[in-house]
Amino acid sequence: MKIKVLIVDDSALIRSVMSEIISSQPDMEVVGVAPDPLVARELIKQTNPDVLTLDVEMPKMDGLDFLEKLMRLRPMPVLMVSSLTERGSEITMRALELGAVDFVTKPKISIQSGMREYTELIADKIRAAARARIKPRTLTPAKTADALPQIRNPLTSSEKLIIIGASTGGTEAIREFLMQMPSDCPGILIAQHMPEGFTTSFARRLDSLCRISVREAAGEERVLPGHAYIAPGHSHLMLARSGANYITRIDQADPVNRHRPSVDVLFRSAALAAGKNAVGVILTGMGKDGALGMLEMKNAGAYNFAQDEASCVVFGMPREAIAVGATHEVGPLTELPGRVLHYLATHGGRSLRV
Repeated sequence: MKIKVLIVDDSALIRSVMSEIISSQPDMEVVGVAPDPLVARELIKQTNPDVLTLDVEMPKMDGLDFLEKLMRLRPMPVLMVSSLTERGSEITMRALELGAVDFVTKPKISIQSGMREYTELIADKIRAAARARIKPRTLTPAKTADALPQIRNPLTSSEKLIIIGASTGGTEAIREFLMQMPSDCPGILIAQHMPEGFTTSFARRLDSLCRISVREAAGEERVLPGHAYIAPGHSHLMLARSGANYITRIDQADPVNRHRPSVDVLFRSAALAAGKNAVGVILTGMGKDGALGMLEMKNAGAYNFAQDEASCVVFGMPREAIAVGATHEVGPLTELPGRVLHYLATHGGRSLRV
């Protein structure tokens, strides 16, 4: 059975190019194109698509309003098509909160040729979206945060670190995880597959929601307790040592596993720099990025957690990490923050504050 795709975009050029890309895939077919959400609404009823591609900024009905109504009345996998602008990235972050599975960006120049260069990426993301688990959104996980154990006095064990990797579905999984972190948790480093220009908005959004400080990593900064550092979309993020301190390193070397930032790069650096003082967490995402790096962390003495299949949007990266024997515990996203904190409290020389 082919994946049925409905394209919604006000640009006739984008509709044409997206149709060409999707129709070129042997396992996909375009079942309709719509210039606005009102036409899309009727086509959804007629064609029953498996995946919807949706422009971020739309005429007649705002793309976010349409997405919110769609996820409430007829939940389905949605892949956002976004422009590389500050406004576009902010709207895209909101779309992911509302339930969009993932997004692709429109090229800045020569849209037609640029989009064609994205054929493999777009096809992969549509396949991942078609496999995604679409669940009701829970936008207020902070209500449960105070019920989790909290770690006392981080200075008694400032060596400990939490290292996180994610891809498809990861923006929301990371948000849910970080919102349950206490203000005195160990330093956190994060690699999330996301293009340049979007990680800044992502970090800013998380910083406004979480008790900890969240920022886009700049490189050469000291990793502090109560702070999370997100890999910038243009670079790999690595952990390094500088004397007695941990610091971040930024590197624009070639993509690894087709990704930059790569989860494997971050995990391998944590294995080398932190060893048994690191806790690895691999969350929802497609592909294999992170599996072998997490195994290196385990072999270096780190303790690793993976999100379980039932709570993942796409059970790709965690499945691969589990398959190679890189994980110690597997659990639902709602339980992972508590499990990580409990492990750190019982193995890091700290007591729990409940």
